[in-house]
Amino acid sequence: MTAVLDVRDLDTSFVSPSGTIAALQGVSLTVNTGEILGLVGESGSGKSLTGFSINRLISPPGKVVGGQVLLHGQDVLTLGEEDMRQLRGRRIAMIFQDPMMTLNPVLRIETQMYDALSAHESITKTKARSRAIAALDEVGIPAPEDRLRSYPHQLSGGMRQRVAIAIALLHRPDLIIADEPTTALDVTIQGQILALVQRLCRDRGTALIWITHDLAVVAGIADRLAVMYAGRIVEIGGVDDVLDNPAHPYTRGLIDSVPARGTRGKRLNQIPGRMPALTDLPKGCAYAPRCPRATAACEAMPAIEPISDTRAVRCFHPLTGEAS
Repeated sequence: MTAVLDVRDLDTSFVSPSGTIAALQGVSLTVNTGEILGLVGESGSGKSLTGFSINRLISPPGKVVGGQVLLHGQDVLTLGEEDMRQLRGRRIAMIFQDPMMTLNPVLRIETQMYDALSAHESITKTKARSRAIAALDEVGIPAPEDRLRSYPHQLSGGMRQRVAIAIALLHRPDLIIADEPTTALDVTIQGQILALVQRLCRDRGTALIWITHDLAVVAGIADRLAVMYAGRIVEIGGVDDVLDNPAHPYTRGLIDSVPARGTRGKRLNQIPGRMPALTDLPKGCAYAPRCPRATAACEAMPAIEPISDTRAVRCFHPLTGEAS
């Protein structure tokens, strides 16, 4: 398979009055043509920050301070601001949790789609309208000609998210980063959006990073899964392998805490404690204070090591070979 995105040792930091906070440390991942990579973890684990860092959308006092982000071999971290602006939306698109981060509430959908097209190519309004209608139709919006004349507030939440996806797809980008885009939608609409995204990636060969905290979503949509904790990837591999036989104790804890897995009337399993603040990370493995398998060895930071041709885990005491 061809790697569309290859992230190598990505570091992102924030400067605060108390010092420099290392928010992402050594994040490495790849996404191939037509592949969907799920990126999961608790709130504050760094998964959304990873997406924003890849797209160079980090504002001061935050800054990407190390690593490489290779899009078809080109390191986007070395590009000037104007070159990066031309790249965003055309080759790398982003879908946000709130579609109103994409849509302007005072402009008609037609105007916004025309602006998105004209920002990256010379196009007549007639051709832009035709492209916009085709894009809205592709994402399952009925009567797309009528919807072009609508304002965002005249559409339902699911319709607004479909419009945001249509805008992201206008230039047939190589990579889409989706930051929890179905969290606010009801289950039926969520399922429709997930099926739509899977079909578009399959048909177009678009690479997709799907950022979420919902394991059920990634189980149904992703090809591979990366689990984040305290700014680092702690496990990565095929989605079925990771969910059926987790190697990192944190991944095991996440899966065990899903209510649907529990026996009716049985107390829900929980991971003890909470994720440490990035300003107060423990020495060595950040998960060690919550981990039942922690030993003195965990006072050092484990490297992420392969445990098979398709799996890697950051742990001195992985769960490999144990029953799930």
